[in-house]
Amino acid sequence: MTVTLFIFLLFFKFFRGALSLSSDGIALLTLKSAVDASGAAAFAGWSDADATPCRWSGITCANISGEPRVVGVALSGKGLRGYLPSELGTLLYLRRLNLHTNALRGAIPAQLFNATALHSVFLHGNNLSGALPPSVCTLPRLENLDLSDNALSGGIPDTLRECSNLQRLILARNKFSGEIPAIPWSELKNLVQLDLSSNLLEGSIPDQLGELKTLTGTLNLSFNHLSGKVPKSLGNLPVTVSFDLRNNDLSGEIPQTGSFSNQGPTAFLNNPNLCGFPLQRSCTGSAPSEPGSSPGSHGPAGHRSAKGLSPGLIILISVADAAGVALIGVVLVYVYWKRKDKSNGCSCTLKRRFGGENEKSSLCCWCNGVKSDDSEVEEGEKGGGEGERGEGDLVAIDKGFNFELDELLRASAYVLGKSGLGIVYKVVLGNGVPVAVRRLGEGGEQRYKEFAAEVQAIGKVKHPNIVRLRAYYWAPDEKLLISDFISNGNLATALRGRNGQPSPNLSWSTRLRIIKGTGRGLAYLHECSPRKFVHGDIKPSNILLDTDFQPHISDFGLNRLISITGNNPSSGGFMGGALPYLKPSQTERTNNYKAPEARVPGCRPTQKWDVYSFGVVLLELLTGKSPDSSPAASTSMEVPDLVRWVKKGFEQESPLSEMVDPSMLHEVHAKKEVLAVFHVALQCTEGDPEVRPRMKTVSENLERIGS
Repeated sequence: MTVTLFIFLLFFKFFRGALSLSSDGIALLTLKSAVDASGAAAFAGWSDADATPCRWSGITCANISGEPRVVGVALSGKGLRGYLPSELGTLLYLRRLNLHTNALRGAIPAQLFNATALHSVFLHGNNLSGALPPSVCTLPRLENLDLSDNALSGGIPDTLRECSNLQRLILARNKFSGEIPAIPWSELKNLVQLDLSSNLLEGSIPDQLGELKTLTGTLNLSFNHLSGKVPKSLGNLPVTVSFDLRNNDLSGEIPQTGSFSNQGPTAFLNNPNLCGFPLQRSCTGSAPSEPGSSPGSHGPAGHRSAKGLSPGLIILISVADAAGVALIGVVLVYVYWKRKDKSNGCSCTLKRRFGGENEKSSLCCWCNGVKSDDSEVEEGEKGGGEGERGEGDLVAIDKGFNFELDELLRASAYVLGKSGLGIVYKVVLGNGVPVAVRRLGEGGEQRYKEFAAEVQAIGKVKHPNIVRLRAYYWAPDEKLLISDFISNGNLATALRGRNGQPSPNLSWSTRLRIIKGTGRGLAYLHECSPRKFVHGDIKPSNILLDTDFQPHISDFGLNRLISITGNNPSSGGFMGGALPYLKPSQTERTNNYKAPEARVPGCRPTQKWDVYSFGVVLLELLTGKSPDSSPAASTSMEVPDLVRWVKKGFEQESPLSEMVDPSMLHEVHAKKEVLAVFHVALQCTEGDPEVRPRMKTVSENLERIGS
């Protein structure tokens, strides 16, 4: 009896903490145990002495029937190495499992799908292997399943037909094999995204895929081993859907019905046996004659060659050929390195004049993921590489800016505007070239190196749809940025004008040009700029327009510079009062372009913030309604929650004429394009940042519209 009591006391002593923890907490501790020590930092604060796991990092709880229950697990990008424990399936109220971009290995346990409340499973970017459990569709609420970038294998289960609420199925870049199941895909009546690319799938494309009436964006079946003809049924898909069937073994003639008429040639590349429009490969006609088969080859010259050539002539011809090949090789290498020096791997697609010199502005063509670094920045870096400076100095970022400080000081100046990011002036230089000068403030005397590094990074961003930084001025009591002056105002003014009416020049084709250009510029910032910048404040007033209504994104990277300078840029004059002082403006409106998660204080900006803001700008261009809300005044053109208003309109199947800007109603031909942009905007404004696409994908989808 005494021994039994002793054992019980020991058990109580060592396990009373675990016994006090809720069942959800105990299930989560199995995940902590399944991960190697290298990922222990992600579980800091996870203690079995807690009553609930609701205060643990990465865990979200909700009050269900008066009891706190785990509804979310978010530990993405934490470097977790280990396996997925089956005990996670006991989290009966778990709605969202987010463990992507880690190093988890092993199979996906079938028991995981006992957590029947799951609606989003994000496990992409791990090393998971084995088959996709057929029980995945026993989850009645499953909406998002992203298992891309793993090593999953086997066939795609037929049970997918049971995922009636599934909206996004992303299985790209795995090792799935066999055929795409010929299930009644129409039963997935909510599916908007299907990506099966970069697997080992074979066989034909099932006709049933043409039944996906809710699909938007891209149907991606590229980089597989699919064969046979392209089914005509795909033409029944919505006109806004883009096909990506590249790098397969498809054959025959491309159908010309329905959605096929909106596809470009890139949708069908690297299928050698495909023919017909839009490929430049006719399905009829004789093959080109083989080289050397012309009638002339059987004439006297051919007869002479049959007799043979003298040894001396053969040697002479060989030497001449070798010399010619060597010369061509030298020329090609020279041209290659000359181009590489100028554009660092990106094609130069824009030339213009600035300050009296020709300047090349390189547009990153994704460069296979390599960043574009223009050699023109080097001189600016040399000028800004010294220690802490005591005297003012104007530092040119590139060779195109060849003016001295005195000339800048003597120039005529006009106030353009003022915000929390500084006062902006228009300055007309001696040769008549206007530039924009932004005054940042007077502080940060001891942080010159930090300031110069930030400015140089901004100066390396060179894209035709981004405002170009030309030079900067640093002094202990003054910091200035000199950039291109964009002459036609900004998108906010073009949309709402002086009297609240849009500019008469904003036709649909002009709006689409602004949409595409802004998308390209923002995608460049995210993917190709030196620091893969987050803008953090995309809105119409930060999208400047030139005389051709080409957009130019402004004001990126400035929040960091303001934090370095430290002072309020609205105080004081400009370099001894040479430029006029602007009175403080009225209190700024609430920024309703921000993503929901961006409105939480202390959150670190992400590129998905920009995607959401860009989506709101698209909705404003489409509807003509502003998402800004003003406590002092309200008009019919202001919709405080524009995103919700548009989504409600689509849910209620409201006529498009009730949603689009009335000034565009006469452009009937643009209906399909307008609808396609609506779909892109709604993808960008998803409440869940993980579901929003990258700007690169957004830009690519926009480029397909109307082209």
